[in-house]
Order: sequence, then structure tokens, then C-alpha cells
Amino acid sequence: MHGEYKVAGGKLVVVDLEVVDGVIRDVVLSGDFFLEPDEALGDMSDALEGMSAAASLGTLVEAVDRARGDAVLVGFDPPAVAHAVLRALRRSTAWHDHSFELLEAGPQHPPMQMAIDEVVAQQVGQGLRGPTLRVWEWASNAVIIGSFQSLSNEVDLVAAARHDATVVRRISGGGAMFVEPGNTITYSLYVPATLVEGLSFADSYAFLDAWVVRALRELGVETTYVPLNDIASPQGKIGGAAQKRLASGVVLHHVTMSYDMDAAAMLDILRIGREKLSDKGHASAAKRVDPIRSQTGMSREAVVDAMLAHFRASYGLSTVTIDRATLAAAAALAESKYTDDAWIARVP
Repeated sequence: MHGEYKVAGGKLVVVDLEVVDGVIRDVVLSGDFFLEPDEALGDMSDALEGMSAAASLGTLVEAVDRARGDAVLVGFDPPAVAHAVLRALRRSTAWHDHSFELLEAGPQHPPMQMAIDEVVAQQVGQGLRGPTLRVWEWASNAVIIGSFQSLSNEVDLVAAARHDATVVRRISGGGAMFVEPGNTITYSLYVPATLVEGLSFADSYAFLDAWVVRALRELGVETTYVPLNDIASPQGKIGGAAQKRLASGVVLHHVTMSYDMDAAAMLDILRIGREKLSDKGHASAAKRVDPIRSQTGMSREAVVDAMLAHFRASYGLSTVTIDRATLAAAAALAESKYTDDAWIARVP
């Protein structure tokens, strides 16, 4: 069994092993890293011998870390070895282990957007659909609040109606967003949990959005990821991410980025208090929004095309159109759940 793990900004770690009666055997650790003294390589391999194939990432890391002693590891570390072991055991996967599809669903109204997200995530979890990327096209204005937010605390419903914005609640946590057609870039990733196996919840956010950070950098935006879930630049915040992990073993990860946000309308609708902004160092929420248009000079369509081209070049991406059965299931869910006041106001 063979596993490889490339350290971000570092070296490649390779582990070859066998599993006999649920126990790890015949471990060979290799890679293009640097290590002194040489003997530590065998010590770390020996430390993995006889361990359970079901051992946790933390247990594997501890074993390797103890075995390294005072050795100097350059370009890798014990967690990198442990990740390579998990990949050899097929408990963890890499981007290139999957074939991704770009799901085109066309412009949709807010309740349908929420419903499509949930239905597609369920399909991936049930094995009915492979790992999927979807770029949302909005058919109308929306206010989307997080699963655990208070509707009355977050949204001025009178202002939302004045701006013709439909209020919906998503199944993931996080904060409220105001979106307008053509002014935001929203995308969802629906991936097996094995892709983020071994990563902390916080690290999985940055991991799943690393591709878009690279894509925006290629467009000249000095993009960084700010924990827990912000995509930012020196000029301010660009967007934010949210996640939902389903029991079926799928991770729904979605991001909304501002392309050309109407900050005045956003502030009119969203009740963003001083306390929430107190740790941001800003006097107003408007300063936290940094439209992509101002930093690239490109149309929204051109930015999206560049993002998809980067994803395709990095991991491969074929395009499919949403099918009637998925649309029908989403329409039923939108009617029964996402337009239901009981769900929208589940936290009043």
C-alpha cells in the first residue's frame, strides 16, 4: 500500500506499507526531504511497525515524534509522515484521487439555491454523484443567514423587503450575507470527508479554499486566508466560507466573495453591531468588504472563468448540467423547508 503527502511549501513524504491482520507491517519511509542523522529514518519507520491500521492521526504523529528524538527534519514533520500513512491506508485521499465535476444549474432563486446545495451534498454522500464544484448564479437578491443565527438579531426584515431581498437560512453555520445577482461570486464544493481526513476543522477551511487563493493571486490580488474562514487581501476582506459535514461522509463547503458589493444596502439590511466588529479594527462593516472588481478590473464572468481554469488545471474538471431529477428534488425541498417560516425563523 502506497501513500504520498506533499507538505505545503515543503517536501514530498512517501510511505509504503502492508497491513496484516489489521496491523501495519513492512513500513518504508522515503521522500525528497532532508534529515539528520540518517538513522532517524529507520527509527521513524520502526515506530510505525505493529501499530493498528485504525490508529488515529494523533497516535501516529506521537509515535513518529517520539522516534525522531533529536533528529533535525527539514521540509517535513511527523504530521506529514502520519498523513502519508493515512493515504497509504486509504483512510485519507488527495485531490488527484478524485474526478471532479462542475455542476451547471443556471440562475436560481434563494430557496432553490439552498435546496440544491443540500440535495447535491446528499447525492455525493450516497455515492450517486462524484465530488462536485458548483458556481452559483443568482436569479434575485438574497439575505442568507447561518444555521444558528437569530433572524431578528441579524436581519432588518423591513429593509430586506425594501431591497427586494429574500431571506433564507442555510444548513451551515457562520454569518449573514447579502447578495445581488452579478455582484457576488458564490461557489460550493461537495467532497468526501476523506479529502480532509486528519485535518482540524479550522485547517480544512484553508485547505479547501487554497485553490481559489492561488487563482486570485494569479489575477494580481494579494490574497491570503485568515482563520477561521475569511479570504482577504491587504485592502480588506474579500469573502467568507462556511461548512456542513453530513453523517453520510460528505463535506459541503461553500464560499461567497464580493465582486461589486453594494455596501450601503448591506448595512441597511444586516444588523451588524459594534460588538461584532470590535475585534476587526474597523469602524464600519463597509470597510470590511473589498470588491474583487476594484482589484482586478475584470468582469465577474472573466474572474469566474479564471477560477475554473485554475481548478481544472490543478485537479481536472468536467462539466455537467443539472438533471431533472435533482431539480425536482430541490424544488420539493425548497417548498417544504427553505420557504417555511419554521425553518427560516428556527432561531427567532
